Amino acid sequence: MDGELSVDELEALLEDGDVRVVDIRRRAAFERGHIPGSECIPFHELPQSVDRLDGAERVVTVCPHGESSVQAARLVASYEGLADDARVESLAEGLVGWSGDLETADADGESTPDAPF
Repeated sequence: MDGELSVDELEALLEDGDVRVVDIRRRAAFERGHIPGSECIPFHELPQSVDRLDGAERVVTVCPHGESSVQAARLVASYEGLADDARVESLAEGLVGWSGDLETADADGESTPDAPF
């Protein structure tokens, strides 16, 4: 694991589009509101699903308060399918620190921007 980053740093990375954001909450919580462009891999599924991150060069794990995401980042960093120089970080403030809009999943499972949490 390469440490933690702030919400401001993550926002800048998202503007560049060069990061995979992994929300480790349960799917129901993810659907109620998540960082735009993030993907849901619940913590309890991470060991079996980390291969979804094959080849990623930068991964940021996210949880509600920035605590469990540190453990998730360590697990992801230990995965051999990442790029050799991949950076794996945790969002320090967690979702409670996120000041931007959140997306929610509608009844069809599609994400819609600017929906309330």
